[in-house]
Amino acid sequence: MRRLLLALSLLAPLATVHAQIGVEIGLPGVNIGINLPVYPQLVLVPGSPVYYAPRASSNYFFYDGLYWVYRDDNWYSSDWYNGPWQSINPIDVPRFVLRVPVRYYRQPPSYFRGWQANAAPRWGDHWGRDWSAQRHGWNDRKQYATPRPAPLPSYQRKYTGDRYPGAREQQQVIRAENYRYKPREAVTRQHFEQSRPDTTPREQARPVPTERPPQMQSRPNTTPRESRPPEAGNARDGMRERPASPQGRPEKAEERPQERIQQRAPEREPNKEAGNARDRGQERNQDRGQDKAQNRGRDNRNDERGPDRR
Repeated sequence: MRRLLLALSLLAPLATVHAQIGVEIGLPGVNIGINLPVYPQLVLVPGSPVYYAPRASSNYFFYDGLYWVYRDDNWYSSDWYNGPWQSINPIDVPRFVLRVPVRYYRQPPSYFRGWQANAAPRWGDHWGRDWSAQRHGWNDRKQYATPRPAPLPSYQRKYTGDRYPGAREQQQVIRAENYRYKPREAVTRQHFEQSRPDTTPREQARPVPTERPPQMQSRPNTTPRESRPPEAGNARDGMRERPASPQGRPEKAEERPQERIQQRAPEREPNKEAGNARDRGQERNQDRGQDKAQNRGRDNRNDERGPDRR
């Protein structure tokens, strides 16, 4: 009985602690027992591109566009400050997150005791030889230069309390509109690619064609078609085809010279009449001249004969 009461007394403080921290539920994601009602204060770790949250009650960091939390011997990441969170394999955690000194862990685990506060945790001792073999040189500061810190997603400050977007699709759209940072780590790029909002229209599912049984080949239709009446057919043919003249256009070419000759012929007739009139006038003048000459000859003869002869 005493042991039971002792166990209940030990569990009571733990229940009150969880009630104070709260529970964060996000799908898709993992419940890690952290609830941040407002955007946390983030401070840059000296000589590191990683930020940490000094007022948070958890091991809370920010690096390369993602928030990182170390809790219960596991690493989690999210692109929003209050989740949802995704579990990360210790092999894939970026080296600069692993290098954060022990003193910047707000809730260090028990096995951190005795480790140097200004040095990185001894991850190789904790996770074993296999991890050390795959992450060889993770703490070699001479091999990898320190990159510039990623910009903080300060646009998330106005999403607090009930205004915090709970739907994953809504978070993706807001982040795509306000945060243009391109990550450098492979694990971060993979996270952003998976959480990229889908803006392409979805294709409608096409029905799967069902196989039809083979049909019998149909016989050709041998029934004669209805023939058109000859009169209607001739009338249509006459409207469609016009009979061509036997000589065609050359007839018009031959008619034109004749028309020109006929038009010019009346113009020449007045000239002939004028010529005939002239000839007649000349003949009349000649006749008059002859008459005058005859009269003159008669007068001369009479003068020679004298008055008596007259």
